[in-house]
Amino acid sequence: MSSKEKPTLGGTRIKTRKRNIAAPLDPAAFSDAVVQIYLDNAGDLELVAKSIESSDLNFTRYGDIFFEVIFIGGRTQPGTVKSDEGERHTYSVIDCEPKREAILPSVVYIQKILRRKPFLIKNLENVTRRFLQSLELFEENERKKLAIFTALAFSQKLSGLPPETVFQPLLKDNLVAKGIVLSFVTDFFKEYLVENSLEDLISILRRGKMEDNLMDFLPPVRRTAESFAEHFTNEGLTDLVEYHSKKMFEVKLREIKTVLTSKVTEEETNVDEVIESVKQQVKDAKLPDIEVVRVVWDGLMDAVQWSGKNQQQNANSVLRQVKTWAPLLNTICSSGKLELELMYKVQMQCYEDAKLMKVFPEVVRSLYELDVLAEDTILHWFRKGTNSKGRQTFVKSLEPFVNWLEEAEEEE
Repeated sequence: MSSKEKPTLGGTRIKTRKRNIAAPLDPAAFSDAVVQIYLDNAGDLELVAKSIESSDLNFTRYGDIFFEVIFIGGRTQPGTVKSDEGERHTYSVIDCEPKREAILPSVVYIQKILRRKPFLIKNLENVTRRFLQSLELFEENERKKLAIFTALAFSQKLSGLPPETVFQPLLKDNLVAKGIVLSFVTDFFKEYLVENSLEDLISILRRGKMEDNLMDFLPPVRRTAESFAEHFTNEGLTDLVEYHSKKMFEVKLREIKTVLTSKVTEEETNVDEVIESVKQQVKDAKLPDIEVVRVVWDGLMDAVQWSGKNQQQNANSVLRQVKTWAPLLNTICSSGKLELELMYKVQMQCYEDAKLMKVFPEVVRSLYELDVLAEDTILHWFRKGTNSKGRQTFVKSLEPFVNWLEEAEEEE
């Protein structure tokens, strides 16, 4: 090993790599520049769009401000929806007439901008969400314009506005309680349905996770089915009222079915208590008797412990369930019409479930022996039943039992 000293870099200046220095933020200058484009083109959105496209403005950094200028006419003051100091134009959405023909050009203009600058989609979401969360800071006329704009944005399939952005921020307690949200969504619904179907609107609500929560738009003190129907009927939205009534009806049915299935599957279940519970639920929900028969049968069948492909075990499970809950079935089948409906439900259950195809006559006979189905009901179904699903097969399988009934009747 050499003991000779190694050379050093003493006296030599080592150059360090320069870091990128970020340019200082200047949102005011950006806002003024966009406003000036509007002013130079006298609000002609075709010319504005061309000028925006050819400009060297930093939209990546100031995307939110760009949409503030479109909506408000200038940059907003922090924590408000009002214009900050600086240049402002009067061709904004807020300055338009509260009519579709006045606001639609702005929607088309934004669509053009987003096609050329798709990275601005997120900024549009940010600004829209912020404005909707702050609806109370706008005047009533301005809220109407925002509702029309939002409806047209969906109607024109404007990119960058998922339903969650529109509906979820609206459900702030203070906005709902003041009736601001109800007014906004009413204007939104009315405008959107001008060119779109109710099915399209429901699709938007479903994606926004609001399909089952339309009542949440009403102030708590008015949150009843009657108030919902009255309000939207007066606004000319009768189709929406009918849809909501049907939806609420389905929700009530599901609730009764779920509760019934849960109680039936409990190890120590008191049949009389379940009967009283079902009666009370039916009374509260104001359900038609036929629907009660259908939902109770479905609830009982959902609670059956199926054993797989073993036909006899499945048949025994169904028969055991029928025997246990015959008092409940007897309670809800209080007329020949309702007994016939129960037979149709049994027919459909056995038709739709392959493992129960051969169980039909046994179930019907059991229901007869337990005094749930009357002889006249069974004979009527056999001779004049109107449900064609699997009817020929079931009629043939039930024929021996019907012959026995008729012979017994003749002997008497």
